Amino acid sequence: MTERETTRLIAWSHEMRRVHARLREALRVTREAVERGESAERPARELLLICHGFCSALDAHHTGEDRTLFPAIAAAHPDLAPVLRKLEQDHSMIGHLLGGLEAAAGSRSSPEVLASHLEGIAAIMESHFRYEERQLLTVLESLDLEADPGEALGTL
Repeated sequence: MTERETTRLIAWSHEMRRVHARLREALRVTREAVERGESAERPARELLLICHGFCSALDAHHTGEDRTLFPAIAAAHPDLAPVLRKLEQDHSMIGHLLGGLEAAAGSRSSPEVLASHLEGIAAIMESHFRYEERQLLTVLESLDLEADPGEALGTL
């Protein structure tokens, strides 16, 4: 294997870490927007945009993993099927929670309600990211995957 090929393979694990860091930052920004105390009668346009942007980014990340990254891992490492199933179940649960956040933001819910939605998402998202990183980063360093990182890990 050439140095360029090795660098490309290791780049997948670094890219996953970068995507997770950007999503954590997007969650932080979203929480801060809620904490600024937008009124229940008329949520700020900024808050709606931030919530929608965060939800879209996290959903795109999980969709990319489910469609591109996880099938490649499953083909190369069939023994990881239970891990991938758990991660996909997490994706489904997080998707459901994101839908609840978007509905709450769109229906002018109070900052307390929005904060509650974000707290649930944050807890599962962080647990999911840590598990995914523990289980997959080493695998990604040896995965031979010819795909665009934006397609495989979501565009951020």
